[in-house]
Amino acid sequence: MKRIAKMVVMVAALLFAGLAIAKAEEPGVREIVDHSNYVSLYQGDDSKGKLQFIITDKQGRTRKRVLNILRKDTGADGGDQKYFTCFIAPSDVRNMTFMVHKHADIGHDDDRWLYMPGLDLVKRIAASDKRTSFVGSDFLYEDISGRSPEEDDHELVETTDRFYVIKNTPKKGGVEFDYYLASIDKKTGIAMKLEYYKKNDVLYRDIVVKEVQNVPAGDNMYPTVTRSVARDYEKGSSTEMIFSGIVYDTGIRDNVFTERYLRKPSRDVLR
Repeated sequence: MKRIAKMVVMVAALLFAGLAIAKAEEPGVREIVDHSNYVSLYQGDDSKGKLQFIITDKQGRTRKRVLNILRKDTGADGGDQKYFTCFIAPSDVRNMTFMVHKHADIGHDDDRWLYMPGLDLVKRIAASDKRTSFVGSDFLYEDISGRSPEEDDHELVETTDRFYVIKNTPKKGGVEFDYYLASIDKKTGIAMKLEYYKKNDVLYRDIVVKEVQNVPAGDNMYPTVTRSVARDYEKGSSTEMIFSGIVYDTGIRDNVFTERYLRKPSRDVLR
C-alpha cells in the first residue's frame, strides 16, 4: 500500500509539474499584443496591394471604393512607418491621394495629408481625425494605419483553444469607445475579431476577419488578412474590405512618401 501511495504521489507531482511548465510557456499579455501588432502592420520591410471597399448603408444600397496602398517601415519592428494610398475608382475620387507618416512615439502625433484633385488642394488631417471614417466607409483612418499598443492598457480576459481574448482600455480620453476586445488567433497572431464598446458595455462597432492567406516573400510566408467586414451598429451600415495583389519586400523608394507625390503619384502606387 505504501508503494502504491508513493507512486500516486509521484504521478501527481509529475502532472502538476507538467501543468506548471505548460502554464509558464504561455506568453504574457504584452507579448501577445506586440506580436499581433507586428503581424498586422510590420510583416516585411514594405508591402503594396489593392484595397476594395464595398460599403452598404442601412437601406441596403452599396457603393465601392478601390485604391492602391503602399507601406514602408522606416524604423525597427513596431517603429515608424509611412503609408501612401491612391484612389482608382469611382471617378469622383479617382486620383485622390492620402499619405501618413506614422510615429511610434505616442507623444508625437502622426502626420497625415489628403489631396483632393477636384479642388487641387492638399489638406493636413488633424490627429483628432484619425478615428473618423476612411473614405466614407465603416473603417476608420486608424484601422488602416493601426493603433499603437502604448495607447491602451491590456488585460487577458479569456483563453480558448484557438484565441487569446484581450481587453484593451484607453489610457487617455479623446476616443469614442470605453474599451475594445481583440480575439487573437494563437497560431497566426492575427486579431480575428475586434469589438468596440461604449459605456455600459454597449457594442457599437466591430471588425471581423473573413479570410486569411499566406503570402510568400522570399524564404518567408506572411499570414495576411485578405477579406474583413466592419459594422457600425448605430448607423446600421457595414463595409467589406478586400485586399488583393499583395506583395512584400519590393524595395519601395523612400522618396515616394513625400508631399510632391500627392498631386502626381509615382508609378509605384499607380501600378
